[in-house]
Amino acid sequence: MSIILETRGLTHVYGAGTPFERTALDHVDLKIVKGEILGVIGHTGSGKSTLIQHLNGLLKPTEGEVLLDGQPIWNEKGKCARETRFRVGLVFQYPEYQLFEETIAKDIAFGPSNMGLAQAEIDQRVLESMRAVGLEEHMANHSPFALSGGQKRRVAIAGVIAMQPDVLVLDEPTAGLDPAGRDEILGLIKRYHDQSGATVLIVSHSMEDIAQVADRLLVMNHAKALFCDTPREVFSHGEEIIAAGLDVPTITKVMLELKKRGHNVDTSVYTVAQAIDALRACKRKGGAR
Repeated sequence: MSIILETRGLTHVYGAGTPFERTALDHVDLKIVKGEILGVIGHTGSGKSTLIQHLNGLLKPTEGEVLLDGQPIWNEKGKCARETRFRVGLVFQYPEYQLFEETIAKDIAFGPSNMGLAQAEIDQRVLESMRAVGLEEHMANHSPFALSGGQKRRVAIAGVIAMQPDVLVLDEPTAGLDPAGRDEILGLIKRYHDQSGATVLIVSHSMEDIAQVADRLLVMNHAKALFCDTPREVFSHGEEIIAAGLDVPTITKVMLELKKRGHNVDTSVYTVAQAIDALRACKRKGGAR
């Protein structure tokens, strides 16, 4: 198991020394495995967005450190290595509002151009990233502002993918989309991960959505890491997650309710297929206690 990103005692305090002082991250230790999809879950104010902005040096820790391939991303002079921004690509929430170029191709090319690549390489990356997000090549010279909301989001994601980051971080990539749009975006992220082998972090409010694609889930609560494990192991703590003000998948809630009513069922399930298997196993054992 190779660790690509790690935080050690990561702490961030906003407004330190003022009446508005607030601790957004409180000594968070996290190891991110190369090639995995990690879902980052938490309620508003839990620290999840602050956490991911430390991973590519957008925010500097108040205390602790971030390591990329075992090396601190901040040097002794307080400078963040420039390559960190290219190796750890961050897609902000509602990224379609950050489009600014006159064509789709130019917008996607912005990141690779800043990397100092040759024009032929930039053009190739633009086309490859368009394919990765399901945009047809003939659209390259279209204005991004003429696209639908979902297509604009694809362009914004393609702009980060074009830099070919080792780690792709997406902050609420399905925010504001209808169920079909959410499924499409999560589907393209999963395909990109499978084809590229990149490490992917997805921040979301919805455990139900993220659990379908994530290898592990990080649950943030009050600036701390509450759980970080496989979806099944995390949802085995369903009652604690709910007590922390977070939600769990609907099917997990059903199993928790059955457990309360005396049925010896597995409450770690989070899909319908898993629930069917768990109910069959319960029936074989004799059902209720």
